[in-house]
Amino acid sequence: MKENLTFSSANSSDRTSVLEHTRNIGIAAHIDAGKTTCTERVLFYSGVVHKIGEVHEGSATTDWMEQERERGITITSAAISCGWTTSEGPFAGVPHRINIIDTPGHVDFTAEVERSLRVLDGAVGVFTSVEGVQPQSETVWRQMDKYNVPRLGFINKMDRMGSDFLTAVQTMRDKLGANAHPLYLAIGAEDNFKGLIDLVKMVSYIYDPSDQSGVRFSTEDIPPDMVEEADEYRESLIEAIADFDDEIASKYLEGEDISSDELKLGIRKATLSIKFVGVIPGSAFKNKGVQMLMDAVVDYLPSPLDLPPMKGEDSNEMEVEVSPNDSAQVAGLAFKLMSDPYVGKLVFYRVYQGTLKKGSTLYNPRTRKTERVSRLMVMKADTREDIDTAYSGDICALIGVKDVATGDTLADKSLDLRLEPPSFPEPVISMSIEPATKADQERMSIGLQRLAEEDPTFGLSTNEETGQTIISGMGELHLEIIRDRLFREFKVEANAGKPQIAYRETMLGSSEGEGKFIRQSGGRGQYGHAVIKLEPLEKGKGIELENKIVGGSIPKEFIKPTFDGIKEASLGGVVAGYPVIDFKITLVDGSFHDVDSSEMAFKMAGIFAFKDAMQKANPILLEPIMKVEVSTPDEYQGELMGDLNRRRGQIQGMETRGKVCVLQAFVPLENMFGYSTDMRSLSSGRADYSMTPSHFEQVPQSLVKLIVETSSREPARS
Repeated sequence: MKENLTFSSANSSDRTSVLEHTRNIGIAAHIDAGKTTCTERVLFYSGVVHKIGEVHEGSATTDWMEQERERGITITSAAISCGWTTSEGPFAGVPHRINIIDTPGHVDFTAEVERSLRVLDGAVGVFTSVEGVQPQSETVWRQMDKYNVPRLGFINKMDRMGSDFLTAVQTMRDKLGANAHPLYLAIGAEDNFKGLIDLVKMVSYIYDPSDQSGVRFSTEDIPPDMVEEADEYRESLIEAIADFDDEIASKYLEGEDISSDELKLGIRKATLSIKFVGVIPGSAFKNKGVQMLMDAVVDYLPSPLDLPPMKGEDSNEMEVEVSPNDSAQVAGLAFKLMSDPYVGKLVFYRVYQGTLKKGSTLYNPRTRKTERVSRLMVMKADTREDIDTAYSGDICALIGVKDVATGDTLADKSLDLRLEPPSFPEPVISMSIEPATKADQERMSIGLQRLAEEDPTFGLSTNEETGQTIISGMGELHLEIIRDRLFREFKVEANAGKPQIAYRETMLGSSEGEGKFIRQSGGRGQYGHAVIKLEPLEKGKGIELENKIVGGSIPKEFIKPTFDGIKEASLGGVVAGYPVIDFKITLVDGSFHDVDSSEMAFKMAGIFAFKDAMQKANPILLEPIMKVEVSTPDEYQGELMGDLNRRRGQIQGMETRGKVCVLQAFVPLENMFGYSTDMRSLSSGRADYSMTPSHFEQVPQSLVKLIVETSSREPARS
C-alpha cells in the first residue's frame, strides 16, 4: 500500500512502538539480478519518487554516482528510507518505516555488501528466474549467514524467456542449503506472467494488463487449473512452519484450519530463526510482485527489537551486550566512510543503543580520542536531511568526526567497549600507479588516501625498491573505478602499470629455525637469539603464535619483539617475496645477554629465525583461484570449454537450464585477464560469465621461475 509519510522518532511518545515498526533491510544479489530495479519500484510504490527511474537509462535513484549511471551497475551501497502500510495481517494499518540499503552485485565491490549486512536487521536476496542461484549469490548468502541475518527470497525477472519460479526455488535449496518455500506461486511465466497466488490467504492477484505501472491489480479466486498445485504448496508451507511453531504443529496434526493471521505469525517466527526463507516471484522491471514483497518485509523481517543483543568487548576483554534502549548510554558502529565535496567526511553510523544528539561527543576506543558530532543527517541516496537526534535502531550519517575508520565503535566515554566490526577479504590484484604530471603528485596522494579510508578492500603502499605507489583491490573493475574517481573527484590524471596478481606463500613441511643477531662495534653491543618451530596450518587458518619458553631463556619483555620480527618477516616470503599465510610459529628456545640484549636485537632474531625456518620447510607459491560460471547457448559450449582448459581451468560441472548451458570451473586469476573479450568473440557476443574469488592453490613448479623473475622486475605486493 502506498504510504508517503514523514517519520520522526523525535516526535514519537512511544519509542518502543516506533522501533517495532522499523525495518532496516538490505537488498543483495548477483550482478544484474535486478536489485536496483527492485529498489526503484519500492520507492515508487511507497511514494518516495513519482516517476520510476531505470538502471539502463541512468536514472535510478540509488545509482547516483556518475560511474554507476554510465555503466548500469551499482558500485557503492546507497541508503534510503520509505514508508509502507500493510492492509491485512498482524501489522495491518500501522505505518512502518523501512530503511533500505541497495548493495552492489559485482564481486569487486563485495566490501559494500559485507559492511551493510553487518549493521542491517534483515535482507532480501534477489535471484533471477532463469539462472536461479549464481556465484555471487552464494557469496552474498554466506555473508548473510556470517552475520545471522534473517532473509526473504525474491525470484525476479519472471517475464524473461526461460523463467521457471519453482526451479529457481530448488536451486536455493540445492546450492545454498536454504530451507526455502514459496509464499506465493507465479501465475504464468515469460510473456504470460500475469499475477501471483497468495499461499497464506489462498487468493490470486491478477495485474491489469492495461496498467503498465503495476498499481492496479484485482483480488480473485485461484485459477481452477492451479487449485490443486496451490493446495499442495500451502500444505508444504504449513508443514515447514510447524517445525517452528508448536501451536501450528498441533493444529496441523489434528487437521484443524489454520487462519491466515496465525500462519503469518508462524512464518515470522520461522524467518526470525534464520532457518526458514520465504520466497516470492515477481518481475521488478514489469512492475509485478513488488507490493507483495514489501508486505512480506513488514510481516516477516525483524525490527531492531526482535534481534538478540549486539555483542562486544570492554577494555578488559570481557563480553558486553548492547540492546535497543533510548535511555541507555549511546553505542554504535561506524560502518562506512564517504567523502562529500560539500561537508567533508561523512561517517555512516548504526545506533545500537542510546540516543545521539547533534553536538554530542563520542569516544573511539581504537584511537583513545573523543570526536564531536557537529551535524547529524539521514541519507537518501545522494541527498540528505539534517536531524537533531538519532535513536537506537537508527542508521544515520555523522559530520565532524575525523579520526575514524570503517568498523570503529563510537560510544559514550564511560562505556569503553568495542563492537564486533565487519571483516573484509584481502585484495587479489595490484598495480603500480603514477601521476601523469608532477603537478598531480600531491593531489594523487591526497585522493588515494581518502579513497583508502573509504574502502577497506582498497590497499595503498609504496614499493621501497622502486619508489612506486602500489594500489591493490578486488579486481580489474575495482581498480579502474579507483582511477576514474581520482580523475573525476580529485582532478588527477594517473597512469597505471600492468595488473599484478596478489600471490601468497606457505610451506608444505615443518622445520626449526634459528636466528642470532650479534653486533659488537665498540660500546654497548647487540645480542638476540631465538629458536622457533614452524608448522603449516589448514587453508584459511591464518597465523598462530605460541610461546613455549621455559626457564627464562628469553626474558618475558623480549617475547613480543621476537614475535613482531616474525610477523614482519612473514610479509615477504623466501620464494618470491610475497606474504606468507596459514602457519603456526612456536617459540621454543633462545638466549640473551644481560647487557647487550634489547627489543631491537630480538626483533631481528625473530626475522632471521623465520627466514631460516621458511627455507627449510619446503616453501611454495600460492595463486588466487577464481570460481567462474559461464552461461552460453549450446552451440558454443565446446569452444568455451576448450578456452577454459587452455587457461589452466578445472571444469567442475556443466548443466543445462532451458536452452542455455552453464559451465562451472576453477581458473587461476592470472589467466582471466581479457577473458571477457575472448569469451564474447568465441560466442558471437551471446555468452556471459561471472567470477568470484574462491581459494589459493599451489602454483605449478613450471611457472614459479617465471613468476619469481617477473616479481623481481616489477615488485608489487599486497
